[in-house]
Amino acid sequence: MKPFLNHDFLLQTATASTLYHEYAKQMPIIDYHNHLLPDQIAQDKQFDTITQVWLYGDHYKWRAMRTNGVPERYITGDASDWEKFEKWAETVPQTVRNPLYHWTHLELQRYFGITELLNKDSARRIYDQCNALLRTPEYSVQNLLRKMNVETLCTTDDPADSLEYHRALQETDFEVQVLPTFRPDKAMAPEDAASYNAYLDKLGQAAGVDIRTFADLEAALRQRHDFFATLGCRLSDHGLEQIYAAAYTEAEISTIFSRVRGGQALSEQEILQFKSAMLVLLAEMDWEKGWTQQFHLGALRNNNARMLRQLGPDTGWDSIGDFAQGRALSSFLNRLDEQDKLAKTIIYNLNPADNELIATMIGNFNDGSVAGKVQFGSGWWFLDQKDGMEKQINALSNMGLLSRFVGMLTDSRSFLSYPRHEYFRRVLCNLFGNDVENGELPEDLELLGGIVQNICYGNAKEYFGFATVAAPIETAVV
Repeated sequence: MKPFLNHDFLLQTATASTLYHEYAKQMPIIDYHNHLLPDQIAQDKQFDTITQVWLYGDHYKWRAMRTNGVPERYITGDASDWEKFEKWAETVPQTVRNPLYHWTHLELQRYFGITELLNKDSARRIYDQCNALLRTPEYSVQNLLRKMNVETLCTTDDPADSLEYHRALQETDFEVQVLPTFRPDKAMAPEDAASYNAYLDKLGQAAGVDIRTFADLEAALRQRHDFFATLGCRLSDHGLEQIYAAAYTEAEISTIFSRVRGGQALSEQEILQFKSAMLVLLAEMDWEKGWTQQFHLGALRNNNARMLRQLGPDTGWDSIGDFAQGRALSSFLNRLDEQDKLAKTIIYNLNPADNELIATMIGNFNDGSVAGKVQFGSGWWFLDQKDGMEKQINALSNMGLLSRFVGMLTDSRSFLSYPRHEYFRRVLCNLFGNDVENGELPEDLELLGGIVQNICYGNAKEYFGFATVAAPIETAVV
């Protein structure tokens, strides 16, 4: 019987195998977007159980468990870590053909050396084996990152965050570069006046600015933007349904801000104008510092109001949205380009119907000043699986330059998610390998191997300007 997840997993040809094992596999990881907690990295946290590192906060797994009929008590409730793991183990066999089946077993193999399939019968053995390893020094958070050959990772941080753990990390000799990312979503969310004003008070306190006017808000954001830069930040990020590009004047924005600061509800048009002004302001700040701005577009969030009230956001009740993306995105990018203030930009879409739209849009604003200045981001969230990756890669290949792509990221809250980079690299090499075997590309391994290595590592390193801080480390990947 052919072993599951064997040496040539996802690699269908000899060329694909060569490209992966001789070119892609050994490249360090630059994880330029994730939701890992910097305090856990700085404190070199040691997890007691695999449930803590694997199931706490992973809404991919939560959704599968709910679909499998698992009560919420065993997902986000008060069940024990063993009980939650056991319910996940019972769910895993039902995830066949879902990427969770691959990811689960990749993570067990790459981190723990476990090749046994996870199910109800094997659950206790695997749970005990993983826990025993996690409690050893070799499985601290920092060593988990070393094990996966991570060179640089960028967390996701609110402008009001103190970044104390980033500062602490930079005062140590930890060789993995851990940098903050400026994520100002809360600063441009005036829909709920009370919540927004509470956030502005927090932001003002962090910046040392009494935020009364829109000019004060700009001053506070600039102060925090500058502070993030002192700790090596080179990226911003926005999670949006769509780009906002309504017409507005400075006087209108000042009036709108005064109204919401006074506790008044805004009209839909005023909200749209305010968000549009904020996006331009923040984009110009990124351009001034040479940062890269990221836009994650298209998520329809918090669909289940009952569960939102019970559990809060980011707990597994989101889906792909069908928002119109083209015209506003074009207007926004064009406005910045007209003023020569368009920063390096990565656009991620959640609706695969927008793949070709994004792939062609980026070409409108690649002006030759930087290779791949405007990027079509990797398959994101519901699309970071084999089919989604292939469709993104093919759309970019057909309408742009795949060779200039900055590659994969984890977008994860778990320190066990790094095999997703391996997963991406195998998918990428398989596509190239198939093209060679089909006679659609030359059998020039020096050319293709170099392109593969750049997509896996080199392009991101050059694009973001990250320094070399870690030598390649032998990993558990087979």
